[in-house]
Amino acid sequence: MKIKLVQNQDISFYRKIKISLALMGVLPFLLTVYLFSKEIVTAPSTLMTLGLALVLFSILMGFTLLRKSSDQVATLAAKTAISDNGELPDLMDLDVDGELNDIASNFNSVVVQLQNAKRDIQSRSYQLQAFARDLSESYEHLEKENRLREKLCRYVGKNLVEKLMASGDGQLLKNERKSVTVMFADIRSFTTLSEYMEPEDVVAMLNEYFGKMTEILFKYNGMLDKFVGDQIMSVFGHISNERDGARSAVRAAMEMQKVTVALMKTRKREGNPVFQVGIGINTGSAILASVGSSNRQDYTVIGDMVNTTARLEQHARGGEVVIGERTRRHLPKQMDLGERKELRMRNRSTPIGCYIHRPLMIKAKKATVVTTSTLIPATVTD
Repeated sequence: MKIKLVQNQDISFYRKIKISLALMGVLPFLLTVYLFSKEIVTAPSTLMTLGLALVLFSILMGFTLLRKSSDQVATLAAKTAISDNGELPDLMDLDVDGELNDIASNFNSVVVQLQNAKRDIQSRSYQLQAFARDLSESYEHLEKENRLREKLCRYVGKNLVEKLMASGDGQLLKNERKSVTVMFADIRSFTTLSEYMEPEDVVAMLNEYFGKMTEILFKYNGMLDKFVGDQIMSVFGHISNERDGARSAVRAAMEMQKVTVALMKTRKREGNPVFQVGIGINTGSAILASVGSSNRQDYTVIGDMVNTTARLEQHARGGEVVIGERTRRHLPKQMDLGERKELRMRNRSTPIGCYIHRPLMIKAKKATVVTTSTLIPATVTD
């Protein structure tokens, strides 16, 4: 709506008020003083009648001008009123005089600015709402990523998790058949060892051992499949190729045996029971899949090669790494893996070829296990 105000250039509102006051007060007073000074009011005359008529006309004209001006002020006040609901008033289209016209013009300018500001605020409000929705969605997405990252960190190393998250490739969680390398690592004579230890000490020992072993698995991009009592099951090559998976598994196994030796030296020095670990490694085709119920699932590997790996691990004595024939094909030929053997396994018509590697290990010697009743010597043997 355009501003349409009539600008009166002849006489201003302020001048009208002054004229009205003069007509209603000053002129009648001066006229009365003049009549008394000439002693005209003492007797009826034509001049006195004209004077009284002039006084009456002056008062009437002053009242008319004042009433018109007051009506314009009242109209202006009504038009500029703001409702309780905060709605902006419409632009005024008034026929007012002088200063009142300036007030109306200024008011219309303010209304226009307020309307523009309101539209700008509404526009920014919509933008903020859209930004809030985007921020909420981003936060939810970030929360999902963090939950997924925390979940993945239980199975693979943080560096590998970051690569998986950055790639946006969900291949780790796909159900697929793939050539992988599986490793089983088991504490030898764990049952005998735990008989002479308090449950709390057994838990502390396993947590210390598992903590160091999982660090090594993650270092070589292995996936922690599960803990089964004192046994660790892990997978390599699940996000790479068969060759890299086989080499990473063997490197991890060698370092696990080395770290176990160092850990046992520390435990022996502290007077704690010591143990040795047997490891089995095998490469082959398996199914990587999420297995379980609707409310609890594990991402694991399934296949005959997994069972073969478990049996190779059973043949490994403390400190040994038993490596399957297919795994050996991917290792450097100059790498000394020890003697080759053929193991006969139950329910298999042909023997399984493997290599038994014996890294330099210390022998587990007698250690004292403190119980609540007595001191019992515990010797861990195979």
